[in-house]
Amino acid sequence: MELEFLTALLTIIAIDLVLAGDNAILIGLAARNLPKEQQKKVILWGSLGAIIIRVVATLAVVWLLKVPGLHLVGGLLLVWIAYKLLTDDDSHGDVKAGDTFWAAIRTVIIADALMGLDNVLAIAGASHGNMTLVIIGLLVSVPVVMWGSTMIIKWIERYPVIVTIGSAILAWTAAKMIVGEGFLNGIFANGFIKYGFEILVIAAVLLAGRMTVKKKQLATQNEETFELKKAGSH
Repeated sequence: MELEFLTALLTIIAIDLVLAGDNAILIGLAARNLPKEQQKKVILWGSLGAIIIRVVATLAVVWLLKVPGLHLVGGLLLVWIAYKLLTDDDSHGDVKAGDTFWAAIRTVIIADALMGLDNVLAIAGASHGNMTLVIIGLLVSVPVVMWGSTMIIKWIERYPVIVTIGSAILAWTAAKMIVGEGFLNGIFANGFIKYGFEILVIAAVLLAGRMTVKKKQLATQNEETFELKKAGSH
């Protein structure tokens, strides 16, 4: 039981680390038009406001996951989030900078609430309904979001494999949510089928993500080649 608790806690911390980078970008964009001394206050109060909303949302999702069928729905959503983590360019150009202190804080809180579904769902799923794990996971989010995000972004830029590992952890959490669905107990009663399915989900997400990224890179290369040929013909 202690090993299971520790594994779930480490999963939640890993999810927080991988998904926290967006918050640093978001806060920086929202506060970029303000003086330096006000930017620090926006980071503090904007992050605290976002975390309070995230606590309420996560507790609500944990409660909702007790409803039959929602573990399956949540798991499928998390599979999609794991895939998008690998394939998205994470453009934040639509986050407007606040011209005043309160406008910047409002932007941070609203944008985080809209963007935070992945984090909320992942923590709720990884906790398996254990409120202690939820609270510890969210307490870990505070220093990660407020102080660690910028460093995490640098790590991800330097070591892109971190995103792949994060996606695999999310896919594993998603698979565990699906196999934990009550009305699917009969299908996953056999350990071989259960663990085989979890491995299959992780492999499918990573393979699909890699193929999509390669297609995007190939399309970009073809477009650049076409533009060069077009420029050379004039």
